[in-house]
Amino acid sequence: MVQIQARGQTGKVMDAPSGHWVYRLLPPSLWPYAQLARWDRPIGWQLLLWPCLWSAAMVASAGAKAGDDVWTVLPSLWHMALFLVGAIAMRGAGCTLNDLADQDIDDKVARTRSRPLPSGQVSRKQAWLFLALQCLVGLAVVLQFNWFTVALSFASLVIVAAYPFMKRITDWPQLVLGMAFSWGALVAWSAQAGSLSLAPVLLYVGAIMWTIGYDTIYAHQDKEDDALVGVRSTARLFGEKTKLALMLLYGGALICFAWAFASAEVPMPALAGLLAAGVHLYRQIIVLDIDNPEQCLRLFRSNNIVGWLIFAGLVLGSLWVVIKPVI
Repeated sequence: MVQIQARGQTGKVMDAPSGHWVYRLLPPSLWPYAQLARWDRPIGWQLLLWPCLWSAAMVASAGAKAGDDVWTVLPSLWHMALFLVGAIAMRGAGCTLNDLADQDIDDKVARTRSRPLPSGQVSRKQAWLFLALQCLVGLAVVLQFNWFTVALSFASLVIVAAYPFMKRITDWPQLVLGMAFSWGALVAWSAQAGSLSLAPVLLYVGAIMWTIGYDTIYAHQDKEDDALVGVRSTARLFGEKTKLALMLLYGGALICFAWAFASAEVPMPALAGLLAAGVHLYRQIIVLDIDNPEQCLRLFRSNNIVGWLIFAGLVLGSLWVVIKPVI
């Protein structure tokens, strides 16, 4: 486990993973910044990236048919690289902002009190400067796109800035998180098409429901501490009805995704990936034990598989339609 100097004494970062490459490559002086940005926990930026990649694959495969050039039905590699850098930068910026807003709360929760800000490893001024640096990276990424996409990206900042405070005023902070984390579904489509249509909006709505679902599972890890310090969440709201809520959320997400595919006229084989993702999500619900924090974390992380399945369905489905006549 990563060692830090907490309030003058050596301690452990409770929720930092052991043996991550971040701690092998970076000097110890930069570890607190890596922890602020959660570079040692890539699942966050991976989940932020998936709506971008889904939308990029969907807009590329829209209307794909036999005889099309293979390269025209594949998502832009340049755009995907930009989305990757942007997802890492903006997820890190969001986590840094969240830690700044939640420093007093994190200090009262066992799992988070050893994080860089409450433990004194980083000052608030240093955290704000680090936040600004990450935002500059995000800005550099956004400026590579058309002006409609630039404006659309800036519009998301209102949601991103509001999210850290939602857990104090509503039982639905996961809804606001979903709105922020799913914004890439709109951005990736507009980056290629220069405008929006029904398909990316449906993908966005579905991604919001998916996000609420997986973050509800995640929030069950801290529900007891959250109750003590007054933090609100859908985990506390749903309680023993969490499985029913997940059925509705995940089911709604899959319906929206299928509707988006139909609206974009992507090849029918893409639904195979969506079906496989549905099976995986159903298994999450069936095996979920909301009183087992370790299992909740594992199931939360497994949503990266959902991302891969849907993306693979879109890409391979298009390739199958285009290449099959040749074979």
